[in-house]
Amino acid sequence: ILAAVGCGFAGLCYAEFASMIPVAGSAYTYSYATMGELIAWIIGWDLVLEYALGAATVAVSWSQYVNKFLHSMGIDLPQYLLHGPWDEVNGVAMNGIINLPAIIIICLLSLLLIRGTKESALLNNILVILKVIVVLVFICIGWSFINPANHEPFIPVNTGEEMVKSGTMSFWDFFTSDSFGSYGISGILRGAGVVFFAFIGFDAVSTAAQEAKNPQKGMPIGIIGSLIVCTVLYVFFAYVLTGLENYINFKGNASPVTTAFAHTGYTFLNGFLTIAIIAGYTSVMLVMLMGQSRVFYSMSVDGLLPKMFSDLHKKNRTPYKTNLVFMVFVSLFAGFVPVADLGHMVSIGTLFAFALVCIGVIVMRKTNPDAIRGFRTPFVPVLPILGVLVCVVLMLGLPKESWERLAVWLGLGLIIYFVYSKKHSKIGNIIK
Repeated sequence: ILAAVGCGFAGLCYAEFASMIPVAGSAYTYSYATMGELIAWIIGWDLVLEYALGAATVAVSWSQYVNKFLHSMGIDLPQYLLHGPWDEVNGVAMNGIINLPAIIIICLLSLLLIRGTKESALLNNILVILKVIVVLVFICIGWSFINPANHEPFIPVNTGEEMVKSGTMSFWDFFTSDSFGSYGISGILRGAGVVFFAFIGFDAVSTAAQEAKNPQKGMPIGIIGSLIVCTVLYVFFAYVLTGLENYINFKGNASPVTTAFAHTGYTFLNGFLTIAIIAGYTSVMLVMLMGQSRVFYSMSVDGLLPKMFSDLHKKNRTPYKTNLVFMVFVSLFAGFVPVADLGHMVSIGTLFAFALVCIGVIVMRKTNPDAIRGFRTPFVPVLPILGVLVCVVLMLGLPKESWERLAVWLGLGLIIYFVYSKKHSKIGNIIK
């Protein structure tokens, strides 16, 4: 719910921008229009973490469910082809070499996107319908089998927080210790920051604004509507999931949904459930890969990236070179990087992007108050400021390693900007 509140603030800001600037590029384009080229470059580079690594993260989970489904059919893939070389489960090394299924699905979806938006949209619609049906089935069936004891205590105790309350530990020592984020209030903050990842699909809708028939009206409805529906489904799904199985048993579990569903007695539906989860993950990857290609397309059109990223396929009119480059890039992360590291990087990148979009609305209201807006974010500047604060608080709840990786990634992006992008910027050269 906390993550949904933060997404709600950002979603309203996204909706205003999408109704004003209906072109491909999402937060990158909005930042360019409001805060200038450098900030736009930073946000565009940051979106690589959100979209590309988001797709890689989901691909790893997709791989585990595919393996479980194949196992139920008597087909067992070698473990060294299901895990990267640094993968661990509950501290135990998996001795893997490469996550091959994750790489295969990324390649297949990238090739589908090259075929065109129409084909990929049709597949995505089918997958989403299947996913929603199964989520509703899981909630309806599982509700009757909830064990109230699994929800006790509702907020597990964090010993570090208790020590801060008693005065035996300073808050700073607690904040910088491993206890921070392990249960308690700090655990809720970290959990909200991590599950923020589950909401990132709604902002990817805005990356395809240029392809919508009536973006001024359709984009706000699509963004806000999808956010509301997802929040309701997530809350009920999480409540049933943790009611069927104790949360402790989910740690290191590659397929927690099927584990929890086993308590219902409807185990004959496990196969169907697994297929639906696989379909759901597939739709998420499809949206993430599409969003990434549209952002890089916009950055290339502006001259901040080489022209090859905006070259369109002669027949399909899609940025096929961008799709191919990111097919390789995302595949490398999906095949070799542990899923926990990927998830944290995606979450902090997403929160950073959302915070900048909220700031952008305030700036745009000051610099262009009379611009035509198909949708207006209410209670400006209060609501965008709250959005920024929520995003920052959730970012603070993430592990320090996530901050370090974000800093390194943005530092690399700044080097590329000053070495290449600033010199080749079309708008920058016009100003000169």
